[in-house]
Amino acid sequence: MIEKNTQILIVDLGSQYTKVIRRSLRYLGFHSVILTPEKSLEWAKNSGIKGIILSGGSSSVYDSDAPQIPVDLLQLGLPILGICYGMQWLAYTHDKDSIQNKKDAKSYGAVEVVLDKNRKSKIFENLYEKNDGKLNAWASHGDSLKKVPDGFEIIASSNGGLVIEAMQNIEKNLYGVEFHPEVEETEDENIILNNFMQICGAEIDYSKKDVIEEIRENTRRELGDGLAIIGVSGGVDSTTLAAILAPALGDKLKAFMIDTGGMRKGEIEKVRDLMQKSKINFEVIDKYKNKFIESVGTTVDAEEKRTKFREVYGEVFRDVARVYQATHMIQGTLATDLIESGSGGKSAMIKTHHNVDLDLGLKEIMPLSDYFKFEIRQLAHEFGLDELVSKRQPFPGPGLYLRVVGVPVSEELLETVREADAEVAEILKKHNLYDQISQTIVALLGIKTVGVKGDGRVYGYSLVVRTVATTDFMTVKGFYLPAEVCEEIISTLSRYPHIVRIFFDYTSKPPATTEFE
Repeated sequence: MIEKNTQILIVDLGSQYTKVIRRSLRYLGFHSVILTPEKSLEWAKNSGIKGIILSGGSSSVYDSDAPQIPVDLLQLGLPILGICYGMQWLAYTHDKDSIQNKKDAKSYGAVEVVLDKNRKSKIFENLYEKNDGKLNAWASHGDSLKKVPDGFEIIASSNGGLVIEAMQNIEKNLYGVEFHPEVEETEDENIILNNFMQICGAEIDYSKKDVIEEIRENTRRELGDGLAIIGVSGGVDSTTLAAILAPALGDKLKAFMIDTGGMRKGEIEKVRDLMQKSKINFEVIDKYKNKFIESVGTTVDAEEKRTKFREVYGEVFRDVARVYQATHMIQGTLATDLIESGSGGKSAMIKTHHNVDLDLGLKEIMPLSDYFKFEIRQLAHEFGLDELVSKRQPFPGPGLYLRVVGVPVSEELLETVREADAEVAEILKKHNLYDQISQTIVALLGIKTVGVKGDGRVYGYSLVVRTVATTDFMTVKGFYLPAEVCEEIISTLSRYPHIVRIFFDYTSKPPATTEFE
């Protein structure tokens, strides 16, 4: 639903970060809406908006199947900010010879952007004096500009001037940045987007206090006279959502937890205790555990594993819905889930999510689909769920099935990963590191290597410990553990009879994803 007071139009051109733009504007206090290029012009003409942001995207502006942005958007007289692909489109529309695809003009990951102090821009106001006019930013582009069109000027660059990082046309109120100001790795503290809001004359109109009531009201409206079920995994998202909706929906909501066999150690007991304290009608369903293991264990392919898990997961939901006579299913699906699964507008599919685009004969409600992990943690805090939820690290729906990699899942291997995960968590807590890490992944790698234990040859598996730091999980950085902590983890995990090596993975996202599968 588009609010009447929406001030900013975000045109979705296929970026993984389009919803992050909206999240950043929401954080700054401004309502915005995301629309496809096809719907953008007509809506913009009649909406009274104050500005337009063109997102990034995976296409090249010169491709035949590239997103077709209505050129007439430029005739509306509104300030426009183009990000990555959006900037390239602004340049290409004014000069078809402005784009290049050179190797040294590509950029993926961190980049140092140098602001031109001789051509100061409103878009970079309050940044020129920080770090001598240099900005650590996040880039992800294969194309770039080899020149700016007539009427535009270069206001920032990188790589010794080889890459044009920003441009402006003051007369037309057009601005473009090649990097992504919406992600947390761009260290501008949201100043660039806030500057654009000032250029647009936008007024703060969004309050975080309204979020809980908006979620309840939107869900009540979608549910109508129906009955809903919600699966609670014990993670931040579904548990917080159940706590938000239970008082509003009462007997119209049935919460349950599926024991998939892939849960963390003590997970079910913790969730049961949490539900009782929150006075939520709740039950644990454990009769499908073996079916999950048998089904997922038939393949080692990541997407096939997710598909197998999803099939059994859907079967459980159908059975619960039949018993409860439910008409709707409520999911704790976040914006990141939709984006990675290719359901977040025009973004590419990265991996299938078990709770996205299910076809179970039930109407699906996803009240959190526009929100990110850190926002849900804030909501959990509002409900007093800090100890059991908001301070716990996230856990994927398919659970430990995604942490047995390259070898068929078995009950024995799941138990190894479960115990290893618990022991690593205890070590991190002992060293006061656990709360500093956004997510810790302990996975078993299914390629056997030779080791020596008790002076004898062992041919066994490896465990990998991955620790990352992030805010929204759209991008992550490795959280590097101290050497003495690594040594303690190695000593502890290498005691497992069939484990001979311990690895540590600090790869950023991109190119990696948070989980291995």
